[in-house]
Amino acid sequence: MTDSKAVPADRKPAHRRAAVLGSPIAHSLSPVLHRAAYAELGLTDWTYDRFEVDEAALPGFVEKLGPEWAGLSLTMPLKRAVIPLLDEITPTASAVEAVNTVVFTADGRRLGDNTDIPGMLAALRERGVHRVERASILGAGATASSALAALSRVCAGEVTAYVRSDARAAEMRGWGERLGVTVRTAPWTDAAEAFTAPLTIATTPAGTTDALAAAVPGRPGTLFDVLYEPWPTALATAWAARGGAVVGGLDLLVHQAVLQVEQMTACASAPLAAMRAAGEAALAGR
Repeated sequence: MTDSKAVPADRKPAHRRAAVLGSPIAHSLSPVLHRAAYAELGLTDWTYDRFEVDEAALPGFVEKLGPEWAGLSLTMPLKRAVIPLLDEITPTASAVEAVNTVVFTADGRRLGDNTDIPGMLAALRERGVHRVERASILGAGATASSALAALSRVCAGEVTAYVRSDARAAEMRGWGERLGVTVRTAPWTDAAEAFTAPLTIATTPAGTTDALAAAVPGRPGTLFDVLYEPWPTALATAWAARGGAVVGGLDLLVHQAVLQVEQMTACASAPLAAMRAAGEAALAGR
């Protein structure tokens, strides 16, 4: 918890700051997306940066922030480490024990939220996925728990998680119990079976699913591959070639960033199209 002094709203500095923290962080597209939003919204006195910060350095970094700071975006490995530094976290963030958004209020409080989960839902709905009877998840890391939380709102039946170890399997079943989702676990060697579900969410690191591309069936359902670089992945390419719908990591990144911008700036509607275009241009230039 914080003991920082409150700063009256009328004494907040005109120049406002926000940033993304993580390690590694050089690859992050968040500055591109947030700066595009500021430009579109006319927030000429706002800046958004990136900082290489690990778990050990996080408390000191946060304590030194001044009243000009409006918020932080957090990526790995900080989404859980930041929680003890906050005054309050939303039920969404609490459900998966992960915070990717911190907003500093006018009275000096630090509020944590998770925009990955509603970002996933928004990305799926944009592609017409509102309800499925069952789903599959490839992987069992931090993103997989957020995927389960999203599926708790769109999947009517069982979710099968394909994992590499008994420990990971137990973790996923535990998350399922916590989130109210029926989770069946299966070994990674059976991962090709995931593609029989109407919705498959791939949450694994780059290259992990490449070997599965040849197993994509004819007329597959929807693939949500959370990677945005490299893009398209071999799996996404094979999926689209067989006529399946593909939701990509940039879709997730943009939708969760929209929610972050709205929370940090108090603007009612962040410019989704401008942010997406900026992200696509940045990726094309890499």
